[in-house]
Amino acid sequence: MQFEWGDEKAELNLANHGISFEEAQTCFYDPEQVAFYDPEHSEDEDRELLIGHSSKGRLLIVSYTLREPLIRLISARKTTRREASTYAQGI
Repeated sequence: MQFEWGDEKAELNLANHGISFEEAQTCFYDPEQVAFYDPEHSEDEDRELLIGHSSKGRLLIVSYTLREPLIRLISARKTTRREASTYAQGI
């Protein structure tokens, strides 16, 4: 898998959520990750959400879009209780 992101967006995400996009991309390798379509944020392009454990063991939710052959990261943060429950139900 290949990833890309905007540097300014990555800096804002780290400042606002304490999650680097380098860490966020590791969630895609969680064998128990759960991904689903994000209709609320898909006006201009299709966006997806992925919930998975990062290499640091944190359960994160990552917003992304597919720009073949790349995965473009949009945001990442720790999951809410409800999102963690969605993940638990999916595995």
